[in-house]
Amino acid sequence: MSAGPTERQVQILRAIRGWIAEHGEGPSLRQIADLVGLSSTGSIAYQLDRMERLGMISRSLWCWHSVRLGS
Repeated sequence: MSAGPTERQVQILRAIRGWIAEHGEGPSLRQIADLVGLSSTGSIAYQLDRMERLGMISRSLWCWHSVRLGS
């Protein structure tokens, strides 16, 4: 049985969605951290990696500016 996204992951998804709507590309790790109120980009990278493995997000390039919602 697969659990749904964590509250932190939901916050990150909302931040990414809003950033893409406003800027036309995905935010950087620092921008996501600022948007969700975290000081650690490492914790954001960890969450994004987990979210990517779960198919919640994807990216076409190695950098997070290419992030897309859904797989």
